[in-house]
Amino acid sequence: MTNDDGTLIGGPVGENDAKPVMNFKSILQRDVPKGRDGKHKLIVTQLLSDLEQLAEGSALRIPLEDLPDTKENIRSALNRATRQRDMEVATSSDATFLYVWKVQPER
Repeated sequence: MTNDDGTLIGGPVGENDAKPVMNFKSILQRDVPKGRDGKHKLIVTQLLSDLEQLAEGSALRIPLEDLPDTKENIRSALNRATRQRDMEVATSSDATFLYVWKVQPER
């Protein structure tokens, strides 16, 4: 059936009205995991805890061999976490250690 302008209205339900097959499985929203526990969560949590306790003018010195991943990946994970907490930190490294400290606001 069509309107005066030729657009379709109503009409019988037929085989052409079948829903397309879903590509992915579905679950209830209440079963969706909340939050993200990435693979760097433990080390980042430890670094944040130590940074909170760190005296002004001091830096953490973390042996690179103790890191669970590359220093670049740990820096990235730490950067994401500190931005979420509106905390400014700086990092540096040498062949043996990763150094992390809180950036103090200028006075």
